[in-house]
Amino acid sequence: MDQGRQKRDVHRYDDMLTLPHPVSKKHPSMARMNRAAQFAPFAALTGYEDAVRESARLTDQRQELEEDSRELLDEELQKICVSIQKHPSVTVTYFVPDQKKEGGSYVTYTGKLKRIDRYMQQLVFEDGTRIAVGDIYKLTACEA
Repeated sequence: MDQGRQKRDVHRYDDMLTLPHPVSKKHPSMARMNRAAQFAPFAALTGYEDAVRESARLTDQRQELEEDSRELLDEELQKICVSIQKHPSVTVTYFVPDQKKEGGSYVTYTGKLKRIDRYMQQLVFEDGTRIAVGDIYKLTACEA
């Protein structure tokens, strides 16, 4: 574009600068808050932040028990079986697999043991909690 034309275009609308701001007689003016909201950013990729957060979430890997630890766990389970009628208070640390990704977390639970379901291989507590024997990492009968 040549400079002569640029100068003409700059001054072409100078008369509009002094005109009053137009106000509609039909439509009420928009509130400032609503006016600002129309320029707010929007999430073009819905769910992207959740996906990033999920992939960054850490999980533990299931730890395999060594032979000695397995034997100690079996001994503790046998002791608890002997006193099952007394509904002993038991503390269990067990592995809970993650529903969305590989791995999981270790959870510690304490409660009164109701029974041992040998068919389902689960500890059943008085409050209805069930813990699979295969998921147990540590088991301790609490002193009452």
